[in-house]
Amino acid sequence: MLSAARTLCAAALIGYAPFICATDEPQKHSIAIMDFELIDNTGESAKDAEQKRRLAMISQQLREAIAENQLYTVVDNAPAASLIAELQKRFELHSCNGCDVDIGHALNTPRVLTGWVQKVSNLILNINIQVRDVQTGNIVLNKSVDIRGNTDQTWSRGIRYMVRSMVENKQAN
Repeated sequence: MLSAARTLCAAALIGYAPFICATDEPQKHSIAIMDFELIDNTGESAKDAEQKRRLAMISQQLREAIAENQLYTVVDNAPAASLIAELQKRFELHSCNGCDVDIGHALNTPRVLTGWVQKVSNLILNINIQVRDVQTGNIVLNKSVDIRGNTDQTWSRGIRYMVRSMVENKQAN
């Protein structure tokens, strides 16, 4: 049985309805990518602004790389900005026990990616991502990469490695 939106779209395609088809069903290959979060086990706060800048840098880099490599269509998080802000007041999104599913529903996308950087020291860090299926709530991808050195270059290199491995995995399947 066709949904009402599909029925309207079918009518439009037949030729008589002069409007653009829109549906409330999620785009099959879209993803919402949350901004990276930081877990800083060093207790050092002197570089907070620098770390926040790097988190923003790799968040944008990941969005662009996923789109460029056609792994997913990256959706704009702006329509759910207030929900995201509210959840972030209470939780770290990467460890909120599935609250990211609510964001996926709000953005009408089947996948949500959360990411975090764990800073063990200025020499040892790891970058982590987790992709959750919005319909089931199940985690469908976990990736982590260890980096050595706390610089723009090492953080960026870590993201490039993650995306490259995702592309290689997609090509192998």
